Amino acid sequence: MPKNNPLSPKMLELVRAQLSRRGVIAGVGSLGAAGLLAGCGTKSDSKTSLSASTGGGTVRWANWTLYLDYDSKTKSYPTLDAFQKESGIKVSYKEDVDDNDSFYGKVQGQLKLGQDIGYDIVTLTDWMAGRWIRLGYTQKLDAAAIPNKVNILDKLATVGFDNGRNNSLTWQSGFAGFGWNKQKLPGGIKTVDQLFAPANKGKIEVLSEMRDTMGIILQFQGVDIESNFTEAQFMNGIDFLQKKISDGFIRKVVGNSYKEDLISGDAVAVIGWSGDMFQLATENDGKFDFAVPESGGTLWSDNMMIPSTSKNKLNAEKVMNYYYEPAVAAQVAAYVNYICPVKGAQAEMEKIDPKLANSPYIFPTASTLKTTKVFRTLTPAEETTFTTAFQKATGN
Repeated sequence: MPKNNPLSPKMLELVRAQLSRRGVIAGVGSLGAAGLLAGCGTKSDSKTSLSASTGGGTVRWANWTLYLDYDSKTKSYPTLDAFQKESGIKVSYKEDVDDNDSFYGKVQGQLKLGQDIGYDIVTLTDWMAGRWIRLGYTQKLDAAAIPNKVNILDKLATVGFDNGRNNSLTWQSGFAGFGWNKQKLPGGIKTVDQLFAPANKGKIEVLSEMRDTMGIILQFQGVDIESNFTEAQFMNGIDFLQKKISDGFIRKVVGNSYKEDLISGDAVAVIGWSGDMFQLATENDGKFDFAVPESGGTLWSDNMMIPSTSKNKLNAEKVMNYYYEPAVAAQVAAYVNYICPVKGAQAEMEKIDPKLANSPYIFPTASTLKTTKVFRTLTPAEETTFTTAFQKATGN
């Protein structure tokens, strides 16, 4: 696409219509919306022009549900339509990832045998992305084929499971922290002690995603989750969690179904995800709120990778490069409402909706990012030991 190409009137209309349907509001949340993300301007002037005459071929992409801008009237994905038209590359986009483990289980056998798994791009969470990379199930990305790679946020540019981002690129990110009902808890929640206040007993829910729930507990206990913390430190956190469950403070350990329990009133406070809480707040007249814990929250990402079995690497890299163009990334972020990983997208969001450009859930400030950490990559032995302990503590 041409450099700084604005959204077409038709595409802009689609985005605004989607925003209207979701009732997006600005400034929701205890994070605050002051300041722009440091270095929001793109570092790259090297966008590649897409041309149907040089395109052709197919890319098969597996992603999570509701994770790409979608127009319900045309039942299509506007940014994907634009890419296909301009590149001549057909993209078969499927919402085939509903759980990291179940998706891996579905394709693991073929990966081991080097057989085509039916996808050229897969989008998986940090820890599972790390497993694929460690096992040699991904292809090294050609930096020259993805010049927009330089637009990745500094916080996400180097991660333990993929130093230098040679095998993955962040698709979207989010925070795990505290969510609560403002009507029930007008004072809000900033600390783990406040979360487990006696008044909240029996009405607290925490995430079944081990790295988020345990990441918050461990940081509360003074553990740096990005460092080589010990098994003893992790088990100390497990003991804390297990006691809160046995004492009746925690009513459920769940996935994102905590949203329904917050709405019904069965839960008043949770360890939850920023994007979920943003959506709950916008859909319920600001009734709910979210904050990163004072002791630290977690930053997680879902990552695009090219499987080792793919024969369409070059075209897959063109897709990845396209979605790292700031204007395109902004359009996706306007729909999904998670943290946009692309520098320059915030300025582009101003053209779509200035209020969204100031959303701390989509464009967190640099100071907010410093309050969150990425749970370090576990060894295979640690993953087995820690997961078993977590599942035992939570009754799974």
